[in-house]
Order: sequence, then C-alpha cells, then structure tokens
Amino acid sequence: MDASSVLGFLLLLIGAFCGGSFGLPSKFVKKETPWETLWGAFFFFVTILLPVTLFPLVAKDLFASVGDAGWKLIALPAIFGFLWGLGSMTLGLSFSFIGLSLAYAINYGAQIACGGMGPFVIHHRDQLLTPHGLIIMAGVAVCIGGVIVCGRAGNLKSQSQNQPAPAGVAVGKGMVLAFLSGVLCACYSIAFSFGGGVMDVATKQHGNPGWQAAFVVSALILWGGALSACGYCAFKLCKNKTWGTFTAPGIGRVLMIALIMSLLHDGAILFFGIGASKLGSLGVAVGYAAFMSFAIIVGNVNGFLTKEWQGASKQSVRWIVAGIGVLIVGVCLLATGNFKQGEAAKKTAVQTPLPDSR
Repeated sequence: MDASSVLGFLLLLIGAFCGGSFGLPSKFVKKETPWETLWGAFFFFVTILLPVTLFPLVAKDLFASVGDAGWKLIALPAIFGFLWGLGSMTLGLSFSFIGLSLAYAINYGAQIACGGMGPFVIHHRDQLLTPHGLIIMAGVAVCIGGVIVCGRAGNLKSQSQNQPAPAGVAVGKGMVLAFLSGVLCACYSIAFSFGGGVMDVATKQHGNPGWQAAFVVSALILWGGALSACGYCAFKLCKNKTWGTFTAPGIGRVLMIALIMSLLHDGAILFFGIGASKLGSLGVAVGYAAFMSFAIIVGNVNGFLTKEWQGASKQSVRWIVAGIGVLIVGVCLLATGNFKQGEAAKKTAVQTPLPDSR
C-alpha cells in the first residue's frame, strides 16, 4: 500500500473517531431538555454556522467556487445533501429510542451497504466483476455481516438488562427508524461522489488542492441538509411550543454540548472527504465502508465507557467483540481491494500508448 493510501486510511480513522463520538455528549443533557432544543441547535451549528464561518478559511474562494460551478454541477450534491439531512435528523431520534450502541450499529450498517456500494455501482459498475471489485464487494459484505452481529449483541444486551422500551415507542420501531436513517445518511457518500465537477472548479479556477476543494463539496452537502434537518427541528419547536427553552436557565450548557457535537460531526465529514481523496478513483466507495466500520467500533467503545453495557450478559459482550472482529476483517478486505485497484490502474496506464505528438 502506498503512502497516500496509508495516509487516507489514517485520516478515515480519525474521522471515524469523531463520527462515532458525536452523539456521546448528548448523554450529558438533562432529561427534561426537549429533543428539538438540543438537536435544533446542533443542526444549525453543523449545517449553517460552521460551513459559513470556518470552511471559507480553509477552501480559498469557497463561495466563488460554488457560484462558478453553476446549478448543473451543484444540484445533485445539494439534493442528496437534503436527503442526508433527513437521515441525520432521524439518527438523532433513534439515539433517544434505542441507545448509542444499537443505533450506531444498525444505522451505520445501512450506510455501509448503500453508501459504500452506491457510488461504486453508479460510477464504476464496469469494475464490479474485476478481481479488485470482487474483493471490495466481499469487504462490504463482511462489514454488513459484522453489523448484523453487532445488532444481535445489542438485542442480547437489552434483554439481559431487562431494559423497557421508552414510553410509546417500541424497540422494533426504533430499529426500523435507525435503518431508514442509515439509508438516508448514505446519501452523503452519493452526494460527494457527484461533487467531482465542483472540485474541478475549486482546483482549476481557484487554486485549491484536492483536499481543500473537498470542503467546497462538503459545504454544498451540508447546506442541502440544512433545509431538511433544521426545517424539521423548527417544525418541532413550533408544534411543541418549545422556542422558549432557548432563553431558559441552563441553555448555555445545552448550546455548548450542541457545539461540541457539531465540531465532532463536521470533523468526521471533513476527515472522510480528505481521506477518501487519498484513496484513488474508488476512494469514496472504499473509504465510506471503512469509515463507517471504524465508526461502529468507536461508537460501541463509547457505549462501554458510558456503562451502556453495565449488567449485560457475557453472551452479549462476546457477540459485540465478535462483531468488532468481523468489522476489522472487512476493513482489511477493503484496504486490499483498494490497493489492487491502484495496481490495476498503474498497469493500465503503462499499457496505454501515448498519443503521437507529431
């Protein structure tokens, strides 16, 4: 594996740490805090405040790059970003229904399947049956298997701890919600895979290297997500008449927690974008599955640290350890497939004759 790929996977690991941890601070909000107060502030920070204030400090001429790209190039990243926003919003709901560990496992499993294979099928279907394509598909399949094992562990944990379902919400419905949120969250990967034209504008016309141009695409996706995620939270604030909570005592603590969550969340997105850009033409497909698998591991470690597994049966602990082991195997397969894809691309480049310049 070359240095660029090693760096790419390292950045994905850092991003996964952020992604697997962004929901953790929500555990330190008082139970009486309305869901829409915390998550409304969180989505405002994630999709509007940070991209508008911090991203332009990294990507030169960010707003000019978006304007020069035009509607044809920005439409698909923004549309799939809108769908990603719906998924992120429902993931926040699933945390409160079934806990971090189980929600992360189910949500990220759906994201691996859709976010990993979606860009591959859309943009590189001709490589599906190549040796490296088969290895990558095997890696995605193994990762999904690992997620299923993690989900089984979560169920066994709940049963052994005799945890009742939250009032009015069945665990089964919470699991369905986590799965649907995963399918929608996977649209981030698909949105990013359609951002090549915007990145070309940011690099060729405005002098941004690839990793900085990734911030321009990320901003577009987040702004699309603002319409759905922030819009839903505003609806809940109106419906439940909870706007007043933003002036209530203790709101400063809630906003600080929301800000920390948003920094971790956007950190995950940005490290994913930069890391995927280091993995070659299949970087989004391979990187997304690896990123999500790492994040599941981090999410479950956080579950242990916050005593979600306290009192759980030994059987459930064995299942979660086995699930993490399977995910590690899947990530190794993905790394192998990415390496072989790079080697195949080099051979193709060598065998392709240069055009006659005479």
